[in-house]
Amino acid sequence: MNKRHIIGILFVLLISCIVICKELSTINIATLIKDANLINVFYCVLIFVTLAFSFLCESFILVILNYEQNSLIPPFWSFVRVSLVQSLFNAITPMSTGGQPAQIVALKQMGISVGKATSVLLMKFIIYQISVFGIYIFAFVTCFQSILAKFDGIAVFIFIGFILHISSIIFLLFILFAHNFTVKLTKKIGNFLFYLIKSKKLSNWQNNVLNQINNFYVEGEKLRSNKMKLFCCFCLTLLQLLCFYSVPFFILLALNLNCSWLAVTKINVMNTLFMSIVPIPGAEGGAEFGFQKLFSTFIDSKSLLVLALFLWRFATYFLEIILGLIFWTIKPKKHY
Repeated sequence: MNKRHIIGILFVLLISCIVICKELSTINIATLIKDANLINVFYCVLIFVTLAFSFLCESFILVILNYEQNSLIPPFWSFVRVSLVQSLFNAITPMSTGGQPAQIVALKQMGISVGKATSVLLMKFIIYQISVFGIYIFAFVTCFQSILAKFDGIAVFIFIGFILHISSIIFLLFILFAHNFTVKLTKKIGNFLFYLIKSKKLSNWQNNVLNQINNFYVEGEKLRSNKMKLFCCFCLTLLQLLCFYSVPFFILLALNLNCSWLAVTKINVMNTLFMSIVPIPGAEGGAEFGFQKLFSTFIDSKSLLVLALFLWRFATYFLEIILGLIFWTIKPKKHY
């Protein structure tokens, strides 16, 4: 962790304090305390059990992808550490760009080579993107129209987030299933741009993109050659995503609100798409705005809405930072 990451944490804390103070100024504190005293403890515990299960699923994915016959297997907690370190650096870097490099460092600290760590994470990324593709499509098709009717302003940003995500996933699918066509198309686009703009940087960019395409294709072929490993990781990724997206449902139950799991989960997916285009660490400010707008569909009381927001941000953001910092300081033994 360098100076830039520490600044990221301080920035997140500053923005969070501003947001919390702003939200508290809009409600009656006595009413908030009264609502907090009525929280259903059972469902509140389920919030954190669900999150823990999500992290365990991700950790098992890393174990499976890292597994090789006749090789030493590091202790499971080391892989849990990798997942939490990823969450920490995703939370404190813009657009969650710091998560994957931090995972490579964490895997290297276990004694896994950078090459193998990169290979494992590329395979994990491919499985994740294919898994989330169906969830995004289903949530968008069944939910976007109602959001557009109620919140047309935020719907525009959700649409942009959806297009960006789906475009990148479709490009990834082209790499995996139409590799030669994708390479040729990339070269043609690069050559055309180079014809318009004579730049060495553009040429380097094209070479980097082609290298990434080849890397993704190679890792995709590895996955396809081991269908059992692919199937297990795919199922675990779906469970991981469903657990994470289900957190707001248990938050609403903890606040004694009746709601549909499917409806709440779809809204949470839409909020995730909105957050994905907020270019500051943790989507601070934007995340809170999106949550309050979208989840006002289920919560009429302003104090309950703010309480739900605090529970959601603590469980899915600040707790990850706290646990990530703790596990980052605990260095694992090398096992290779």
